[in-house]
Amino acid sequence: MSTSFNYKHLYYFWVVAKEGGISRAAEKLDMAVQTVSAQVRELERSLGYALLKPAGRGLVLTEAGLAAMQQADLIFQLGENLPALVRDAVSAPAVRLAVGICDGLPKLVVHRLLLPAMAEPNLRLVCHEGELDDLLGDLALHRLDVVLADRPAPANPNIKLYSHAMGSSTIGWYATSALLKAATQDFPQSLGHVPVLLPSAETAMRDRLDHWFEQRGIRPRIVGEFDDGALLNTFGASGMGVFPSAEWAHDDLLAHYAVQRVGPCAGVTEHFFAIGTEKKVQHPLVQKLLQPAL
Repeated sequence: MSTSFNYKHLYYFWVVAKEGGISRAAEKLDMAVQTVSAQVRELERSLGYALLKPAGRGLVLTEAGLAAMQQADLIFQLGENLPALVRDAVSAPAVRLAVGICDGLPKLVVHRLLLPAMAEPNLRLVCHEGELDDLLGDLALHRLDVVLADRPAPANPNIKLYSHAMGSSTIGWYATSALLKAATQDFPQSLGHVPVLLPSAETAMRDRLDHWFEQRGIRPRIVGEFDDGALLNTFGASGMGVFPSAEWAHDDLLAHYAVQRVGPCAGVTEHFFAIGTEKKVQHPLVQKLLQPAL
């Protein structure tokens, strides 16, 4: 791959931007101020845009400089991680799988979705949780091998992604024994009287639940909303309110939390997707995840 600029020049610019000035950058680099300044000017010449501009007694980034700084951050942060990655690769024969987990996805379901990869004897599993857009950004930068989500990836002409359906589950309502009697009496109308916990409006499930309530003329007594499915389960298990959960993980839910099933959320289904980049060579453990039909 050929480039019209020198990465060493980019590195000097990056240090200047991080240090807030050419003098401080020159001191950090143990170089002459004139040399550092010349290297930055050479980068600007090769890119065709000014990256720095005077501001008072110092320098600030131009719009072009901000764009260049964002890319330089990615490049050199990856470079700083390289020694550790190489050392780990040599010292241990681990098979590393980096998984992004959408924060709205039930964690008990995540565990079951990852079971095919768990059979790898030298597995080194790295899980990152966050919002879908952030995770897809990390996927595009190859910081993640796959993203597990409750919705397919949105269309994006700048990033080629695939969304592989891994299965789906009906939804049920669950509660502690203290709330069970009140919740089961005249269910589901009872959900207008007992405290209810719901996923937040940022999750894919919330619209379906709101529609379910609307169809039945129920105005739920909402006492808590959560982006994270594990937090929803935890507060539900504490007795704060009746809460929905994927019935596919029913046994695990009852085993991990002291709750019981109140009733079905008829017609509401949660879907699970594995999202990856479109490339010819796929991570072998990602291939394993995509093979089983749930």
